[in-house]
Amino acid sequence: MNISTQVDNRFQNDAGKYAAYLQTPEGRLRLDLASANLQEFLPAQKESSCGCALDLGCGTGATGIRLARLGLEVTLLDCSQPMLDVAQNAALDAGVGDNIALNYGDITSLRSLFDPGSFDIILCHNVVEYVDDPGAVLCDAGRLLRNPSGILSVVVRSQAGEVLKAAIQTGDLAAADRALTAEWGQESLYGGGVRVFTLENLRSLMRKASLSIVAERGVRIVTDYLPQQISRAEEYERIFELERKLSSRAEFVAVARYVQIVARST
Repeated sequence: MNISTQVDNRFQNDAGKYAAYLQTPEGRLRLDLASANLQEFLPAQKESSCGCALDLGCGTGATGIRLARLGLEVTLLDCSQPMLDVAQNAALDAGVGDNIALNYGDITSLRSLFDPGSFDIILCHNVVEYVDDPGAVLCDAGRLLRNPSGILSVVVRSQAGEVLKAAIQTGDLAAADRALTAEWGQESLYGGGVRVFTLENLRSLMRKASLSIVAERGVRIVTDYLPQQISRAEEYERIFELERKLSSRAEFVAVARYVQIVARST
C-alpha cells in the first residue's frame, strides 16, 4: 500500500477536511501534544534560529509552521498539491512565508530529493502509516540528519490504541480481539486502511535505521475514552495538562492512541 496511491484516493481532493480536523479538540490535541513533546528536545531558541527542519508528509503544514515561528528554515514535503496549497496560505497568514520552502514529492524518494546531512530536525508525523516500507523511510530520514545532535520525531498510530478504541468507544469486542494482532487499522477521516505499530516494532525499526531513541511519549492516552458529558472544548486545557502528565509514563505510553518517538542518529 504505497503512499502515492493513498494520496490519490484520499488526500488529493479535500485538503480542507484535514485542516478542519486539526481544529477539532481531538485534532488540536494530537497536534499540540506532539509539538509539546518535540519542544522538550529542540535547541535553545538562539541556536534554533539558524537551524533547518524538514516536515515529511507535512499535510497542511501546521507543525512545520510552528517550527518556522521559532526561526527555523522549514521545508514542507508532501505529495498532495492541495495540502501544500493550504500550507502555503497558512504560512503566509502566520507571517512565516519567508521561512518556509514547499516541496512537492514522495517521502519514499528522499534519497533523490535531498542531500545527506541536510537537516537538524526532521518530523515524520502520521505518515509512515501509509507506506509499504516504513523502515526504509526511517533509514532515509536518518541519513538526512545533519549530525548526531539532530533529532527525528516520529508519530504513529498505536496497535494498543486500536484495541482500546474498539473495546471502549464502540464496545465491539470482536474487533478489539482482531486488533490485538492486526497490522492495519481503519482510518476514519478519509476512510481506508492505516498501518498500526506496537512499541516493540517501532523500536526495532529505529534500531535497524541506526537511530537511537531518546524519548518515548504517548499522545491522546485518555481523551478518546472520556465520558461524553465532559466537553472536550470547554475542558481542553485540563485535558491537555492531564495528557502531558501521562505522556512520559511508560505504562500509559504503551496504551496511547498514538506513540511519539524522538531519536538521534547513532
